[in-house]
Amino acid sequence: MRILVTRPADEAQRTASRLTALGHDVLVAPVLRIEPLTDAPIGAGPWSAVLLTSGNAARAVTAHAKASALTKLPVFAVGRQTAQAARLAGFSDIVSADGDSGDLVRLVSSRLAGDASPLLYLAGSDVSRDLAADLAVAGLRVEIVVLYDATATESLTQEAKAAIGAGTVDSVMHYSRRSSAIFVDCARRDGLLREIKALTHVCLSNRATEPLREIGAVDIRVARRPDEEALIDLLLHS
Repeated sequence: MRILVTRPADEAQRTASRLTALGHDVLVAPVLRIEPLTDAPIGAGPWSAVLLTSGNAARAVTAHAKASALTKLPVFAVGRQTAQAARLAGFSDIVSADGDSGDLVRLVSSRLAGDASPLLYLAGSDVSRDLAADLAVAGLRVEIVVLYDATATESLTQEAKAAIGAGTVDSVMHYSRRSSAIFVDCARRDGLLREIKALTHVCLSNRATEPLREIGAVDIRVARRPDEEALIDLLLHS
């Protein structure tokens, strides 16, 4: 199977290595560029815990001047991959919601309801959910720090364009609504909209399917859980 991976470069390479080891041909065509903001202003705290909804934020911590202080805090991560990224970044007290942002809100609300100290949400520039509003219902305050920029690419890679145009791509992996929307926009600019409608699209969530449904893609599949293990299982066994 020839699979197109659209994740940011570092994550895409890890996914590609896993799929290659399983015997598949993989094309990497990141639709987002991740740029850590090493001088992002972070206050002095204290905070009750750190919130992470992306492994990109965990990796951005390692480049920040306050990394040593931040990694001493407990972490609530949205899922297993983000939890693993936090572990690799130097955090040790980590709890995973094993799901999506809604699961994270429910976990944090149940564990920390009424806590006097605010939570520190380390986010990207493309925040899609207002965690501060969601957690305010449980009496929790959230301070948001944008720790990285996520910039959309304007076009697919030459290799990806050639493969899609030649009909040699079998499946595309999509991890978020924003990334699938950027993929569709790139395909439209590259004159490949008709070709991508015919591909199999495997998506991490129902939200990630929305831009694909809008263009009339005919084969869209959603992982049973919002994590990469379930996404790869869907890709290989559906």
